[in-house]
Amino acid sequence: MSLPAYLQAEGPRQVFAALPDSRAVGGCVRDSLAGLPVHDIDMAAPFPPEELARRLKGAGFKVFETGLAHGTVTAVLGGVPIEVTSLRRDVTTDGRHAEVEWTTDWHEDAQRRDFTINAMSMGADGVLHDDFGGQADLAARRVRFVGDAAQRLREDYLRALRFFRFHARYGGPEPDEVAVAAIREAVPGLARLSAERVWSELKRLLEAPDPRAALRLMTETGVLPAVLPEAGDPSRLDLAQARGEREPLLRLALLLPVGVDINRLASRLRLSGEEAKRLRALHAVSGAPGPEEREAAVLRRFRAAARLRGEAALPAEILLVAAAANPTADYGPLLDHLEPGPGPEFPLQGRDALAMGVPPGPQVGALLTRVRDWWLDGGASADHAACLQRLRELAERDAS
Repeated sequence: MSLPAYLQAEGPRQVFAALPDSRAVGGCVRDSLAGLPVHDIDMAAPFPPEELARRLKGAGFKVFETGLAHGTVTAVLGGVPIEVTSLRRDVTTDGRHAEVEWTTDWHEDAQRRDFTINAMSMGADGVLHDDFGGQADLAARRVRFVGDAAQRLREDYLRALRFFRFHARYGGPEPDEVAVAAIREAVPGLARLSAERVWSELKRLLEAPDPRAALRLMTETGVLPAVLPEAGDPSRLDLAQARGEREPLLRLALLLPVGVDINRLASRLRLSGEEAKRLRALHAVSGAPGPEEREAAVLRRFRAAARLRGEAALPAEILLVAAAANPTADYGPLLDHLEPGPGPEFPLQGRDALAMGVPPGPQVGALLTRVRDWWLDGGASADHAACLQRLRELAERDAS
C-alpha cells in the first residue's frame, strides 16, 4: 500500500525520521481507509516518553510534555500538532483509569485499544498493521471490541458510550451482538464515570450525521436511561434531522421533554455557562406560536421575544423544540413561513433613558422593560422614535 497523502506531510515524515519504527495509529488510519478527511494525526513509537521528547526536540519539533505521565507528548512543527505516544501495556485497570508501563511490542499496544477499527497502524513504508481485523470490520460497517468485549468494558466503562458514538458514524444497521450484550451487562458500571466525560461523549455522539439509531439502541440497552434519564424518544429529532439541523445542543434540547429542570440537568452534566444558557433559551417554548399561526405580527413578536431571551437560540430552533414536544402537530409549514434570522432588535438601550434624565439605577431597567413589553405587544414593529416617545410618556407618568 502506498503511503497516504496525510502521512507524506512534513510533520509525519519528520516523526518517522526521528523515531525509527514509529507508526500512525488510531483515528487517522481508520478515517483514511474509510475515505473520510483526516483532521488529527496520532502516532506511536517503541520508546519511553522521555526518549520521545528528546528525539523530537532534536529533530526541530516544539514539544509539549503535558501528557508525559501517560506516555504522550504533543510535537508541533510548522504550527501543526501531532500527538506521539509510547507503546503501552496495561498493568492494572479500575473501570476508568489504567496504570501502564512502556513496551516495544506493537501487538500489546494494539491489544489494549477499544475497537478493532481503532487498533490499526501504519508505518513509513505504507504497510497496514491490522492484528484484529479492523479493516474488514470497517468495510462491513461493524464496530467490534478488541478481544473480549466484557473485559474491555471492565477496563474502562466509558467504552460503552464510545461504542454508540462510533456505531453512529461507522456502524451499519445491525450492531455487533456480542458488543451489545456486553454493554447491557456493563450498565451498572456507568455510575463510575465522571459527568464531564459523560457529556463529552454524548456531545460527540450528537454531532454524528444521524444519531437516532444509536440513541434508540442506547435506550434498549439501558445506557441512555443511566446517563441521561431525562431523555425522551429519539424520534423527537426527526423534524430537525429532516431539516438538516445537526448542532449537538439543539439535538439535546429536542430530546428533553418540556418541563425538564434545565438548571439541574446543566449542573449534573457540568455544562459550561454558555451551554447552559443556550439550552435554557432553546427550551423557552412558552409563548411560541402554534403550528397554525402565520400572522406577520405574531411572528415578529415571537422572533423579537426569542432574541430578547439572550440571542442564545434562534426562533426556528425554539419552534423545532416546540414541535418535538407536540409530535402530532405539523410545524413544517410554520417553519417554512418563518422569516429566517435572529429577529428584530429592541431599539432602546439604557443610555436612551439616561439621556432623557432618568437617574441611574433600577428605574432605568424597569422603564426599559415596560417599553419592551409594549413593543412586543405591538408586534415588535415600533421604531426607535416611537419607543423613545413611549419611554418619555412612562417616565413623565412616573414622575407626576
